[in-house]
Amino acid sequence: MNFDSLVLFSGSSIASQVINTSTQRDIFNFGNINAQGSFGREIGFGNNQSAVVNSNLNVQLSGMLADSIELQAAISDNNIPIQPDGNTQQLNEFDQVYIRFKKKNWQLNIGDIDIRENENYFLNFYKRLQGLAFETTNKISKNSLSKTVVSGSIAKGKFTRNVFNGLEGNQGPYRLNGANNETFFIVLANTERVFLDGQLLQRGEDQDYVINYNTAEITFTPRRMITKDTRIQVEFEYADRNFLNTNLFATQQVDINKKLKINVGFFQNSDSKNSSINQVLNSKQKQFLSEIGDSIQKAFYPSAILDSFAAGKILYEKVYDTLDNVVDSFYRYSTDPLKAKYNLGFTEVGFGRGNYLPDNGNANGKVFKYVPPVNGVKQGNFDPVIILITPKKQQLMNLGFDYQLTKNTLLKTEFASSNYDVNTFSKINNGDDKGFAAKVNLSNAKQVKSKNDLMLLSSVDYEYVQNKFQPLERLRNVEFTRDWGLPVVAEKATENIIKTSGSEKQYRKSGAI
Repeated sequence: MNFDSLVLFSGSSIASQVINTSTQRDIFNFGNINAQGSFGREIGFGNNQSAVVNSNLNVQLSGMLADSIELQAAISDNNIPIQPDGNTQQLNEFDQVYIRFKKKNWQLNIGDIDIRENENYFLNFYKRLQGLAFETTNKISKNSLSKTVVSGSIAKGKFTRNVFNGLEGNQGPYRLNGANNETFFIVLANTERVFLDGQLLQRGEDQDYVINYNTAEITFTPRRMITKDTRIQVEFEYADRNFLNTNLFATQQVDINKKLKINVGFFQNSDSKNSSINQVLNSKQKQFLSEIGDSIQKAFYPSAILDSFAAGKILYEKVYDTLDNVVDSFYRYSTDPLKAKYNLGFTEVGFGRGNYLPDNGNANGKVFKYVPPVNGVKQGNFDPVIILITPKKQQLMNLGFDYQLTKNTLLKTEFASSNYDVNTFSKINNGDDKGFAAKVNLSNAKQVKSKNDLMLLSSVDYEYVQNKFQPLERLRNVEFTRDWGLPVVAEKATENIIKTSGSEKQYRKSGAI
Protein backbone atom coordinates (compact mmCIF):
# COMPACT_ATOMS: atom_id res chain seq x y z
CA MET A 1 0.00 0.00 0.00
CA ASN A 2 1.48 3.33 -1.10
CA PHE A 3 0.17 6.58 0.41
CA ASP A 4 1.65 9.99 1.13
CA SER A 5 -0.19 10.60 4.38
CA LEU A 6 -3.06 9.27 6.44
CA VAL A 7 -4.95 11.13 9.12
CA LEU A 8 -6.87 9.42 11.90
CA PHE A 9 -9.16 11.61 14.00
CA SER A 10 -11.01 10.88 17.18
CA GLY A 11 -13.11 13.42 19.01
CA SER A 12 -16.04 14.09 21.24
CA SER A 13 -18.52 16.90 21.78
CA ILE A 14 -19.58 18.38 25.08
CA ALA A 15 -23.29 18.77 25.60
CA SER A 16 -24.73 22.24 25.77
CA GLN A 17 -25.75 21.58 29.38
CA VAL A 18 -24.23 19.08 31.80
CA ILE A 19 -26.38 18.12 34.79
CA ASN A 20 -24.72 16.99 37.98
CA THR A 21 -26.44 13.83 39.31
CA SER A 22 -25.27 10.88 41.34
CA THR A 23 -26.17 8.41 38.60
CA GLN A 24 -24.64 10.16 35.61
CA ARG A 25 -20.91 10.60 35.09
CA ASP A 26 -19.76 12.63 32.12
CA ILE A 27 -16.29 13.26 30.80
CA PHE A 28 -16.64 16.94 31.74
CA ASN A 29 -18.85 17.73 34.72
CA PHE A 30 -19.41 21.42 35.42
CA GLY A 31 -22.25 21.17 37.95
CA ASN A 32 -24.98 23.68 37.11
CA ILE A 33 -22.83 25.63 34.66
CA ASN A 34 -23.76 25.43 30.98
CA ALA A 35 -20.97 24.06 28.84
CA GLN A 36 -20.57 23.45 25.14
CA GLY A 37 -17.66 22.72 22.86
CA SER A 38 -15.52 19.88 21.56
CA PHE A 39 -12.18 18.16 21.95
CA GLY A 40 -10.24 15.92 19.59
CA ARG A 41 -7.00 14.13 18.83
CA GLU A 42 -5.50 13.79 15.37
CA ILE A 43 -2.72 11.42 14.27
CA GLY A 44 -1.14 11.85 10.87
CA PHE A 45 1.49 9.61 9.28
CA GLY A 46 2.62 8.49 5.84
CA ASN A 47 5.46 7.34 3.61
CA ASN A 48 6.94 10.86 3.44
CA GLN A 49 6.44 11.93 7.05
CA SER A 50 6.77 10.70 10.59
CA ALA A 51 3.80 10.34 12.90
CA VAL A 52 2.42 13.70 14.03
CA VAL A 53 -0.09 14.23 16.84
CA ASN A 54 -2.29 17.33 16.93
CA SER A 55 -4.88 18.10 19.55
CA ASN A 56 -7.55 20.72 20.06
CA LEU A 57 -9.93 21.65 22.83
CA ASN A 58 -12.67 24.27 22.60
CA VAL A 59 -15.01 24.83 25.54
CA GLN A 60 -17.42 27.66 26.32
CA LEU A 61 -18.80 28.01 29.84
CA SER A 62 -21.57 30.21 31.26
CA GLY A 63 -23.53 30.17 34.48
CA MET A 64 -23.55 31.24 38.11
CA LEU A 65 -21.11 30.43 40.90
CA ALA A 66 -22.49 30.36 44.43
CA ASP A 67 -25.70 32.00 43.12
CA SER A 68 -24.03 35.43 43.02
CA ILE A 69 -21.01 35.41 40.71
CA GLU A 70 -21.62 35.23 36.98
CA LEU A 71 -19.09 33.13 35.06
CA GLN A 72 -18.23 33.29 31.37
CA ALA A 73 -15.28 31.47 29.86
CA ALA A 74 -13.85 30.46 26.52
CA ILE A 75 -11.08 27.87 26.76
CA SER A 76 -9.19 26.56 23.76
CA ASP A 77 -6.02 24.54 23.35
CA ASN A 78 -4.94 24.22 19.72
CA ASN A 79 -1.49 23.02 18.75
CA ILE A 80 -1.76 24.99 15.52
CA PRO A 81 -2.69 28.66 16.09
CA ILE A 82 -5.19 30.10 13.63
CA GLN A 83 -5.09 33.67 12.32
CA PRO A 84 -8.38 34.82 10.74
CA ASP A 85 -8.50 36.17 7.19
CA GLY A 86 -8.91 39.90 6.83
CA ASN A 87 -11.36 39.78 3.93
CA THR A 88 -14.61 40.17 5.87
CA GLN A 89 -16.12 42.99 7.89
CA GLN A 90 -16.71 40.76 10.94
CA LEU A 91 -13.98 38.46 12.27
CA ASN A 92 -14.45 35.27 14.26
CA GLU A 93 -12.00 35.13 17.17
CA PHE A 94 -9.92 31.96 17.08
CA ASP A 95 -7.76 30.70 19.93
CA GLN A 96 -9.17 33.28 22.33
CA VAL A 97 -8.88 32.17 25.95
CA TYR A 98 -10.51 34.10 28.76
CA ILE A 99 -12.38 33.68 32.03
CA ARG A 100 -14.73 36.41 33.26
CA PHE A 101 -16.14 36.70 36.76
CA LYS A 102 -18.80 39.34 37.32
CA LYS A 103 -20.81 40.51 40.31
CA LYS A 104 -22.97 43.55 41.06
CA ASN A 105 -20.23 46.15 41.38
CA TRP A 106 -17.06 44.40 40.13
CA GLN A 107 -15.71 42.38 37.22
CA LEU A 108 -12.52 40.34 36.81
CA ASN A 109 -11.19 39.30 33.39
CA ILE A 110 -8.37 36.78 33.03
CA GLY A 111 -6.69 35.67 29.81
CA ASP A 112 -7.08 37.44 26.46
CA ILE A 113 -8.42 40.91 27.18
CA ASP A 114 -9.04 44.06 25.16
CA ILE A 115 -8.65 47.41 26.92
CA ARG A 116 -10.01 50.58 25.37
CA GLU A 117 -9.43 53.82 27.28
CA ASN A 118 -11.17 56.88 25.84
CA GLU A 119 -12.23 58.83 28.93
CA ASN A 120 -9.12 61.03 28.76
CA TYR A 121 -7.63 63.08 25.96
CA PHE A 122 -3.94 62.30 26.52
CA LEU A 123 -4.37 58.80 27.99
CA ASN A 124 -6.24 57.35 25.04
CA PHE A 125 -5.47 53.88 23.61
CA TYR A 126 -6.72 50.47 22.52
CA LYS A 127 -4.68 47.37 23.40
CA ARG A 128 -5.02 43.62 22.92
CA LEU A 129 -3.36 41.95 25.88
CA GLN A 130 -2.90 38.72 27.82
CA GLY A 131 -3.24 39.07 31.57
CA LEU A 132 -5.87 40.22 34.03
CA ALA A 133 -8.04 43.29 34.46
CA PHE A 134 -10.13 44.20 37.50
CA GLU A 135 -12.88 46.82 37.45
CA THR A 136 -15.05 47.95 40.36
CA THR A 137 -17.62 50.69 40.98
CA ASN A 138 -18.38 51.80 44.54
CA LYS A 139 -20.53 54.41 46.19
CA ILE A 140 -18.46 56.66 48.45
CA SER A 141 -21.40 58.64 49.76
CA LYS A 142 -24.99 59.36 48.81
CA ASN A 143 -24.00 61.51 45.82
CA SER A 144 -20.42 60.34 45.17
CA LEU A 145 -19.29 57.46 43.01
CA SER A 146 -15.88 55.86 42.53
CA LYS A 147 -14.72 53.72 39.60
CA THR A 148 -11.40 51.85 39.62
CA VAL A 149 -9.70 49.87 36.84
CA VAL A 150 -6.42 47.98 37.34
CA SER A 151 -4.70 45.79 34.76
CA GLY A 152 -1.43 43.87 34.50
CA SER A 153 -0.59 41.99 31.34
CA ILE A 154 1.85 40.86 28.69
CA ALA A 155 1.46 42.74 25.45
CA LYS A 156 0.45 40.76 22.38
CA GLY A 157 1.90 43.37 20.09
CA LYS A 158 3.25 46.86 19.56
CA PHE A 159 1.41 49.86 18.15
CA THR A 160 2.74 51.72 15.13
CA ARG A 161 1.53 53.96 12.32
CA ASN A 162 2.40 53.93 8.61
CA VAL A 163 1.93 56.99 6.38
CA PHE A 164 2.60 56.76 2.63
CA ASN A 165 1.28 57.78 -0.78
CA GLY A 166 -0.28 55.37 -3.21
CA LEU A 167 1.05 54.39 -6.63
CA GLU A 168 -0.86 55.44 -9.73
CA GLY A 169 -3.34 52.69 -10.64
CA ASN A 170 -1.90 50.22 -8.13
CA GLN A 171 -4.56 48.78 -5.81
CA GLY A 172 -1.97 46.79 -3.88
CA PRO A 173 -0.79 44.83 -2.10
CA TYR A 174 1.00 47.49 -0.04
CA ARG A 175 3.42 46.07 2.53
CA LEU A 176 3.42 47.59 6.02
CA ASN A 177 6.52 48.34 8.09
CA GLY A 178 7.05 47.91 11.84
CA ALA A 179 8.14 50.55 14.33
CA ASN A 180 11.79 49.48 13.83
CA ASN A 181 11.44 49.24 10.02
CA GLU A 182 10.70 45.51 10.20
CA THR A 183 9.23 44.07 7.00
CA PHE A 184 8.32 40.54 8.11
CA PHE A 185 5.81 40.34 10.98
CA ILE A 186 2.23 39.38 11.80
CA VAL A 187 -0.43 42.05 12.23
CA LEU A 188 -2.79 41.37 15.15
CA ALA A 189 -6.23 40.70 13.74
CA ASN A 190 -8.82 43.47 13.97
CA THR A 191 -6.39 46.08 15.35
CA GLU A 192 -5.88 47.96 12.08
CA ARG A 193 -7.47 51.30 11.20
CA VAL A 194 -7.03 52.34 7.56
CA PHE A 195 -7.54 55.93 6.43
CA LEU A 196 -7.71 57.08 2.82
CA ASP A 197 -7.45 60.86 2.39
CA GLY A 198 -8.58 61.20 6.00
CA GLN A 199 -11.61 58.91 5.69
CA LEU A 200 -11.84 55.74 7.80
CA LEU A 201 -12.30 52.67 5.59
CA GLN A 202 -14.21 49.43 6.15
CA ARG A 203 -12.62 45.98 5.79
CA GLY A 204 -14.18 43.41 3.45
CA GLU A 205 -14.14 42.15 -0.14
CA ASP A 206 -17.38 44.05 -0.76
CA GLN A 207 -16.14 47.11 1.16
CA ASP A 208 -12.94 49.18 0.86
CA TYR A 209 -9.94 46.92 1.50
CA VAL A 210 -8.73 43.45 2.50
CA ILE A 211 -5.67 42.68 4.61
CA ASN A 212 -3.44 39.65 4.93
CA TYR A 213 -2.50 39.60 8.61
CA ASN A 214 0.25 37.01 8.15
CA THR A 215 2.16 38.94 5.48
CA ALA A 216 1.18 42.47 6.63
CA GLU A 217 -0.15 43.48 3.21
CA ILE A 218 -3.17 45.64 2.35
CA THR A 219 -5.05 45.53 -0.95
CA PHE A 220 -7.74 48.06 -1.85
CA THR A 221 -10.93 47.05 -3.64
CA PRO A 222 -12.22 48.77 -6.82
CA ARG A 223 -14.50 50.88 -4.63
CA ARG A 224 -11.40 52.95 -3.74
CA MET A 225 -9.26 53.79 -6.75
CA ILE A 226 -5.64 54.56 -5.78
CA THR A 227 -3.63 57.34 -7.43
CA LYS A 228 -0.22 58.90 -6.81
CA ASP A 229 -1.89 61.66 -4.77
CA THR A 230 -3.77 59.29 -2.47
CA ARG A 231 -2.77 59.68 1.18
CA ILE A 232 -2.82 56.31 2.97
CA GLN A 233 -2.48 56.08 6.75
CA VAL A 234 -2.61 52.77 8.62
CA GLU A 235 -2.57 52.32 12.40
CA PHE A 236 -2.16 48.79 13.73
CA GLU A 237 -0.59 46.49 16.30
CA TYR A 238 1.83 43.78 15.27
CA ALA A 239 3.50 40.84 17.00
CA ASP A 240 6.84 42.03 18.36
CA ARG A 241 8.79 39.25 20.08
CA ASN A 242 12.23 40.77 20.53
CA PHE A 243 11.82 41.24 24.30
CA LEU A 244 9.27 40.26 26.91
CA ASN A 245 6.90 43.22 26.91
CA THR A 246 4.66 44.02 29.89
CA ASN A 247 1.88 46.54 30.47
CA LEU A 248 0.61 48.13 33.67
CA PHE A 249 -2.53 50.27 33.65
CA ALA A 250 -4.52 51.88 36.44
CA THR A 251 -7.19 54.55 36.46
CA GLN A 252 -9.29 56.08 39.22
CA GLN A 253 -12.39 58.13 38.58
CA VAL A 254 -14.37 59.95 41.29
CA ASP A 255 -17.69 61.68 40.63
CA ILE A 256 -18.71 64.07 43.42
CA ASN A 257 -22.29 65.34 43.55
CA LYS A 258 -22.48 65.13 39.75
CA LYS A 259 -20.62 68.44 39.74
CA LEU A 260 -16.94 67.55 40.03
CA LYS A 261 -15.30 64.63 38.27
CA ILE A 262 -11.67 63.70 38.97
CA ASN A 263 -9.66 61.36 36.73
CA VAL A 264 -6.23 59.95 37.57
CA GLY A 265 -4.55 57.49 35.22
CA PHE A 266 -1.22 55.73 34.74
CA PHE A 267 0.09 53.53 31.94
CA GLN A 268 3.44 51.81 31.52
CA ASN A 269 4.73 49.70 28.67
CA SER A 270 8.24 48.31 29.06
CA ASP A 271 10.55 45.79 27.42
CA SER A 272 12.49 43.55 29.77
CA LYS A 273 16.09 44.04 28.62
CA ASN A 274 17.20 40.86 30.41
CA SER A 275 14.47 38.69 28.86
CA SER A 276 15.18 38.42 25.14
CA ILE A 277 12.94 36.20 23.02
CA ASN A 278 13.68 36.23 19.28
CA GLN A 279 16.66 38.57 19.50
CA VAL A 280 19.49 37.19 21.62
CA LEU A 281 22.20 39.73 22.45
CA ASN A 282 25.72 38.91 23.56
CA SER A 283 27.75 41.04 25.98
CA LYS A 284 29.51 42.96 23.17
CA GLN A 285 26.22 43.87 21.52
CA LYS A 286 24.77 45.05 24.84
CA GLN A 287 27.85 47.18 25.40
CA PHE A 288 27.45 48.62 21.90
CA LEU A 289 23.81 49.55 22.59
CA SER A 290 24.75 51.17 25.90
CA GLU A 291 27.14 53.50 24.06
CA ILE A 292 24.82 54.84 21.35
CA GLY A 293 22.35 56.45 23.76
CA ASP A 294 19.05 57.48 22.16
CA SER A 295 20.52 57.39 18.63
CA ILE A 296 18.86 54.09 17.84
CA GLN A 297 19.02 54.90 14.12
CA LYS A 298 22.72 54.05 14.48
CA ALA A 299 22.10 50.59 15.96
CA PHE A 300 23.84 48.81 13.07
CA TYR A 301 26.16 46.12 14.39
CA PRO A 302 28.86 44.57 12.14
CA SER A 303 27.88 41.13 10.87
CA ALA A 304 31.10 39.40 9.81
CA ILE A 305 31.69 35.88 11.13
CA LEU A 306 34.81 33.79 10.55
CA ASP A 307 33.82 30.65 8.67
CA SER A 308 35.54 27.61 7.15
CA PHE A 309 35.71 27.32 3.38
CA ALA A 310 33.42 24.87 1.63
CA ALA A 311 32.02 24.48 -1.87
CA GLY A 312 28.68 26.24 -2.27
CA LYS A 313 29.26 28.77 0.51
CA ILE A 314 29.28 32.47 -0.28
CA LEU A 315 32.32 33.81 1.55
CA TYR A 316 34.26 37.07 1.41
CA GLU A 317 37.84 38.17 1.86
CA LYS A 318 38.87 41.27 3.75
CA VAL A 319 40.71 43.77 1.56
CA TYR A 320 42.74 46.64 2.98
CA ASP A 321 42.93 49.82 0.98
CA THR A 322 44.99 52.99 1.54
CA LEU A 323 43.43 56.26 0.45
CA ASP A 324 44.89 59.66 1.40
CA ASN A 325 47.25 57.92 3.83
CA VAL A 326 44.24 56.42 5.64
CA VAL A 327 44.00 52.65 5.87
CA ASP A 328 40.49 51.38 5.25
CA SER A 329 39.04 47.94 4.62
CA PHE A 330 36.14 46.37 2.78
CA TYR A 331 34.91 42.89 1.89
CA ARG A 332 35.06 41.24 -1.52
CA TYR A 333 33.49 37.98 -2.71
CA SER A 334 36.13 35.31 -3.14
CA THR A 335 36.43 31.63 -4.03
CA ASP A 336 40.07 31.39 -2.90
CA PRO A 337 40.23 28.89 0.03
CA LEU A 338 43.14 30.83 1.54
CA LYS A 339 41.39 34.23 1.50
CA ALA A 340 37.64 33.57 1.73
CA LYS A 341 37.18 33.49 5.50
CA TYR A 342 34.17 35.72 6.29
CA ASN A 343 30.48 34.92 6.21
CA LEU A 344 28.57 38.22 5.96
CA GLY A 345 24.97 39.19 6.61
CA PHE A 346 23.81 42.22 4.62
CA THR A 347 21.03 44.64 5.56
CA GLU A 348 19.40 47.29 3.41
CA VAL A 349 20.15 50.66 5.04
CA GLY A 350 18.76 53.00 2.37
CA PHE A 351 20.13 54.57 -0.80
CA GLY A 352 23.17 56.73 -0.19
CA ARG A 353 23.75 55.19 3.25
CA GLY A 354 25.58 52.00 2.34
CA ASN A 355 28.76 50.94 0.53
CA TYR A 356 27.51 47.74 -1.15
CA LEU A 357 25.23 46.87 -4.05
CA PRO A 358 23.84 43.50 -5.22
CA ASP A 359 26.07 41.85 -7.82
CA ASN A 360 24.43 39.66 -10.44
CA GLY A 361 27.27 37.16 -10.64
CA ASN A 362 27.46 33.44 -11.22
CA ALA A 363 27.52 32.44 -7.57
CA ASN A 364 24.89 30.10 -6.21
CA GLY A 365 23.22 32.80 -4.12
CA LYS A 366 23.09 36.56 -3.64
CA VAL A 367 26.44 38.33 -3.73
CA PHE A 368 27.21 41.95 -2.83
CA LYS A 369 30.04 44.07 -4.16
CA TYR A 370 31.78 47.07 -2.63
CA VAL A 371 31.31 50.48 -4.32
CA PRO A 372 33.68 53.21 -3.12
CA PRO A 373 32.21 56.59 -2.12
CA VAL A 374 32.34 59.50 -4.55
CA ASN A 375 33.37 62.80 -2.96
CA GLY A 376 32.50 61.37 0.42
CA VAL A 377 29.00 60.31 -0.68
CA LYS A 378 28.15 56.63 -0.33
CA GLN A 379 26.91 54.95 -3.51
CA GLY A 380 25.19 51.83 -2.17
CA ASN A 381 22.17 50.81 -0.14
CA PHE A 382 23.48 47.70 1.68
CA ASP A 383 26.05 47.17 4.44
CA PRO A 384 27.38 44.03 6.22
CA VAL A 385 25.50 44.83 9.43
CA ILE A 386 22.48 43.69 11.41
CA ILE A 387 19.91 45.96 13.04
CA LEU A 388 19.81 45.60 16.81
CA ILE A 389 16.44 46.37 18.40
CA THR A 390 16.73 48.31 21.65
CA PRO A 391 14.48 47.65 24.67
CA LYS A 392 12.10 50.56 25.28
CA LYS A 393 10.04 51.92 28.14
CA GLN A 394 7.07 54.28 27.94
CA GLN A 395 5.20 55.79 30.87
CA LEU A 396 2.30 58.23 30.88
CA MET A 397 0.42 59.77 33.80
CA ASN A 398 -2.54 62.11 33.58
CA LEU A 399 -4.74 64.10 35.95
CA GLY A 400 -8.08 65.57 34.86
CA PHE A 401 -10.83 67.69 36.43
CA ASP A 402 -14.32 68.31 35.06
CA TYR A 403 -16.22 70.99 36.98
CA GLN A 404 -19.80 72.07 36.32
CA LEU A 405 -19.55 75.83 36.96
CA THR A 406 -23.22 76.44 36.27
CA LYS A 407 -26.06 74.41 34.84
CA ASN A 408 -24.95 75.22 31.28
CA THR A 409 -21.21 75.87 31.74
CA LEU A 410 -18.57 73.14 32.01
CA LEU A 411 -14.83 73.54 32.66
CA LYS A 412 -12.58 70.63 31.70
CA THR A 413 -8.86 70.52 32.46
CA GLU A 414 -6.29 67.79 31.95
CA PHE A 415 -2.56 67.58 32.66
CA ALA A 416 -0.24 64.81 31.52
CA SER A 417 3.43 63.86 31.69
CA SER A 418 5.28 61.21 29.71
CA ASN A 419 8.59 59.40 30.05
CA TYR A 420 9.79 57.64 26.91
CA ASP A 421 13.17 55.89 26.91
CA VAL A 422 14.01 54.41 23.51
CA ASN A 423 17.06 52.54 24.83
CA THR A 424 16.98 51.26 28.40
CA PHE A 425 20.46 49.77 27.97
CA SER A 426 21.90 53.29 27.94
CA LYS A 427 21.78 56.15 30.44
CA ILE A 428 23.02 58.70 27.90
CA ASN A 429 20.60 61.53 27.02
CA ASN A 430 18.01 60.31 29.53
CA GLY A 431 17.27 63.92 30.45
CA ASP A 432 15.41 64.35 27.14
CA ASP A 433 12.93 61.56 27.82
CA LYS A 434 10.31 63.50 29.81
CA GLY A 435 7.59 65.69 28.32
CA PHE A 436 4.48 67.55 29.49
CA ALA A 437 1.09 68.46 28.06
CA ALA A 438 -2.05 70.27 29.21
CA LYS A 439 -5.53 71.03 27.91
CA VAL A 440 -8.22 73.45 29.15
CA ASN A 441 -11.72 73.65 27.70
CA LEU A 442 -14.59 75.94 28.68
CA SER A 443 -17.96 75.22 27.05
CA ASN A 444 -21.38 76.83 27.42
CA ALA A 445 -24.86 76.03 26.17
CA LYS A 446 -27.31 78.95 26.18
CA GLN A 447 -30.96 78.86 25.20
CA VAL A 448 -31.74 81.43 22.50
CA LYS A 449 -35.41 80.76 21.75
CA SER A 450 -37.68 78.88 24.11
CA LYS A 451 -40.37 78.18 21.51
CA ASN A 452 -38.28 75.88 19.34
CA ASP A 453 -35.60 75.04 21.95
CA LEU A 454 -32.84 76.69 19.95
CA MET A 455 -29.49 76.47 21.78
CA LEU A 456 -26.26 78.38 21.20
CA LEU A 457 -23.20 76.22 21.87
CA SER A 458 -19.87 77.98 22.36
CA SER A 459 -16.46 76.84 23.59
CA VAL A 460 -12.91 78.05 24.11
CA ASP A 461 -10.06 75.53 24.10
CA TYR A 462 -6.33 75.85 24.84
CA GLU A 463 -3.87 73.02 24.35
CA TYR A 464 -0.15 72.85 25.15
CA VAL A 465 2.00 69.92 24.07
CA GLN A 466 5.76 69.90 24.60
CA ASN A 467 7.91 68.54 21.80
CA LYS A 468 9.26 65.84 24.14
CA PHE A 469 5.78 64.61 25.09
CA GLN A 470 5.11 61.10 23.77
CA PRO A 471 1.41 60.04 23.61
CA LEU A 472 0.42 56.39 23.49
CA GLU A 473 -1.39 56.85 20.19
CA ARG A 474 -2.26 59.64 17.78
CA LEU A 475 -3.67 62.77 19.48
CA ARG A 476 -4.82 64.81 16.50
CA ASN A 477 -7.35 63.99 13.83
CA VAL A 478 -5.86 62.06 10.96
CA GLU A 479 -5.76 65.09 8.60
CA PHE A 480 -4.41 67.58 11.14
CA THR A 481 -1.08 68.20 9.38
CA ARG A 482 -2.76 68.68 5.99
CA ASP A 483 -5.35 71.08 7.44
CA TRP A 484 -2.51 73.28 8.70
CA GLY A 485 -0.31 73.00 5.60
CA LEU A 486 2.33 70.86 7.33
CA PRO A 487 4.19 67.84 5.92
CA VAL A 488 2.37 64.52 6.26
CA VAL A 489 5.04 63.40 8.74
CA ALA A 490 5.93 66.60 10.58
CA GLU A 491 8.85 66.98 12.94
CA LYS A 492 7.98 67.27 16.62
CA ALA A 493 7.64 70.79 17.97
CA THR A 494 6.21 72.47 21.05
CA GLU A 495 2.58 73.28 20.25
CA ASN A 496 0.30 76.01 21.60
CA ILE A 497 -3.16 75.65 20.06
CA ILE A 498 -6.10 77.97 20.79
CA LYS A 499 -9.52 77.10 19.38
CA THR A 500 -12.90 78.82 19.65
CA SER A 501 -16.15 77.55 18.23
CA GLY A 502 -19.82 78.46 18.13
CA SER A 503 -22.85 76.65 16.74
CA GLU A 504 -26.60 76.47 17.00
CA LYS A 505 -28.63 73.35 17.68
CA GLN A 506 -32.32 72.75 17.97
CA TYR A 507 -33.53 70.34 20.65
CA ARG A 508 -36.76 68.52 21.18
CA LYS A 509 -37.94 66.91 24.36
CA SER A 510 -37.09 63.49 22.98
CA GLY A 511 -33.54 64.57 22.14
CA ALA A 512 -31.39 66.63 19.82
CA ILE A 513 -31.97 66.94 16.13
